[in-house]
Amino acid sequence: MSGQNPILRQFPGELIMWVLIISELAVFCVCLLVFLALRLTDPALFQQSQDQLHRAAAGINTVVLVTSGYLAALAVADIRNGLAGRARRLMLSAAGLGVVFLALKSVEYGDAFGKGIGLETNSFFTFYFLLTGFHAAHVIAGIVILLIVSVRPKPAGVEVGAQFWHMVDLVWVLLFPIIYLLQ
Repeated sequence: MSGQNPILRQFPGELIMWVLIISELAVFCVCLLVFLALRLTDPALFQQSQDQLHRAAAGINTVVLVTSGYLAALAVADIRNGLAGRARRLMLSAAGLGVVFLALKSVEYGDAFGKGIGLETNSFFTFYFLLTGFHAAHVIAGIVILLIVSVRPKPAGVEVGAQFWHMVDLVWVLLFPIIYLLQ
């Protein structure tokens, strides 16, 4: 890669994954800005709606995803040090925590649906379900990526898988306080 820009060589992983990550982050940021703007138009509705969410479950899910991101980072370090078996186990563990995240999120959704809360309940819940559902779709994609790169772990594949997984973590770290905690 002698013709590659020296600045680009400093970034871990693949350039195309960085393009995907930046575009996905842009979409999430625009949606979050719309959510925050709508919150300003009816703070009482947003507060009442937010009070119906499971903050403790969302907090646990935050710990779950951050831990899974840490495991993915350890996998990158291990694969770089030639420890493919350990990297595989770490990537599989990170994917397993992604499944735990989805299980907790599905319990939260089930409770909301059981209360008659859905996409059309109000603007808060429209964006709650759209943002967290879009994130859940990324968690599913991330789990699939982690599983694929775990089959035959190679440095480039593990790095790309970890890149995507860290984006999933970052998005949740933004969603959690804005949706669940911001008063």
